Formats: sequence, structure tokens, C-alpha cells
Amino acid sequence: MKVGIQLYSLRNHMAENPIGAIQTVVKEGYRYLEAANHNAAQDSGVGFGISAGDLKKVLEDAGAHLVSAHIAPLDDQTLGPVLEYYREAGAKYLVVPAYFYDNREDALKSAETLNKIGKACSRAGILLLYHNHFQEFQIFSGETVFETLMKNTDPALVGFELDTYWAMRGGNDPAALLRRCGKRVRLIHQKDYPAAYKDKINLIDTVNEKGIRLDMTYMMGIVDKNTFTEIGTGIMNIQDIITAGNEVCQADYIILEQDFSSRDELESIRISMDNFKKFNGIQW
Repeated sequence: MKVGIQLYSLRNHMAENPIGAIQTVVKEGYRYLEAANHNAAQDSGVGFGISAGDLKKVLEDAGAHLVSAHIAPLDDQTLGPVLEYYREAGAKYLVVPAYFYDNREDALKSAETLNKIGKACSRAGILLLYHNHFQEFQIFSGETVFETLMKNTDPALVGFELDTYWAMRGGNDPAALLRRCGKRVRLIHQKDYPAAYKDKINLIDTVNEKGIRLDMTYMMGIVDKNTFTEIGTGIMNIQDIITAGNEVCQADYIILEQDFSSRDELESIRISMDNFKKFNGIQW
């Protein structure tokens, strides 16, 4: 797998000077980029008013590639312009960042929606992926939401971007989950978890036991920003994750996503890069 970076990891720098931030991150050594745009109703691209043509030129000049993009909302209103933008920009994947669920019916409706969006993406030569947090490991009717999505989406239309950190916080062994998912996984998100919070890893057991309704507000309320750390400075078995991804998944890229850091964003991604290079089975 090649190592990429989710530009959300540089969101403050992106907000100040998006073109400059992209050029800087490429100079740092990350050449495979994933965008994040949660304002697709107003801007169908990577955000910040950057046209597909301008983005493509910046990437070509820097020797970089746009692999994928997290897009929200991705619906009937936004899908056409989004697909037009990313087809021109050369992206291989579009990613649904996450949904939230109250019951199994919600999960089945989401699977139906993903199949519908995935069909439109396929016609444009792009594969739709679903990205997990920990709420997909809620259990409804004896099955996790993640399992329901896997079983009820068409593998030809919908793949998965497995965020191993969030899968772990949903009660899973990330490498074992990758092996269960196999070729459905097309991208991997990676960060790390600090040893000081080892006893707080699992976020899902209480949710499942009490039937708590998960939404973005609840999620952000229980997630401590200090429970994120740079690659190689925490307790996740990243080598096992890389090995599993290479052996059983159809994942071209393992992508750094640093949700939060106590460091400056550029310092943070440098530390992660230096430590990524200590692992086997990846390339730049």
C-alpha cells in the first residue's frame, strides 16, 4: 500500500491558504491526497472555491494525486456536480464520511441509499466508499450496523474505507476486522491511540448496553481530543494492520487522518511520516 494523507489533518492550514497547504504537504512527502468537504451543497469540490481545473494543475505541478474525497452531503442535489468535479480532478473514490442510526431499519435504508449513490458513481468511473466511526458497531437485532451495511450493499457499487482507530473504539481488533472484510476494503484510515487512555478505548459497549441514541453531538461529547496521537507514538498495532491490508484487502492506500493533535498540524504529520517509514509493507 502507498501512504496518503487526509487533508482534514491540515484543516487549519487549508482554511488559511488551501493551495499553499496542498503544496506544502506534498513537499513534506505526502503525494497521495484525500480531500474533505462537508459543505457540498454550496461547493461541489474540495472546498475553498478551488475549481477542478485549478486543483488538477496544482497537483500535476507538485507531482501529487487526488485519490479520494469525503463529501457531505452526498445526495440527489449534490451528486451530479460532485461527480462532474471529481471526474475532472481525477479521483478514484468518493467517500460517505458516516451516517447515524437509531435502529436496523435505518441501517437497511442507508444500505439502499449507498447502492443508489454507488450506481451513479460507477457510471462516472468512480467507486463509492463508506467510512466508519464507532457508531457502526451498534447492535440492532443481533447484528452490528457495519455487518448490515456489508451484507446489503452491492460489492460492485460500494466499498469501504476502514478507519482502524474508530473500529478499535467500536470494540474490534482492527487487523482481524480487515481480514473479515477482505476485498470490500479499498482504503484504510490510520491514526494512533495514546497509552495513557488505554482503559477508555471502548466507546460502544455502554451504547449497546443502554440503547443510547448516537448522533454527532453525542459522539463529539464523549470523544476526548487527547485520545488521538501521531502514528507510532501510541498503542495500536499498526504493523499488523498494514500486513492484513496487504494480504487480504484490495486497498491501494493507507491514509493518515489526524483528527486532533496537541501539536501544530505540520509537526504532527511529520512525526507520523517519520514513524510510518519504520513499518514494512508500505511505499511512498
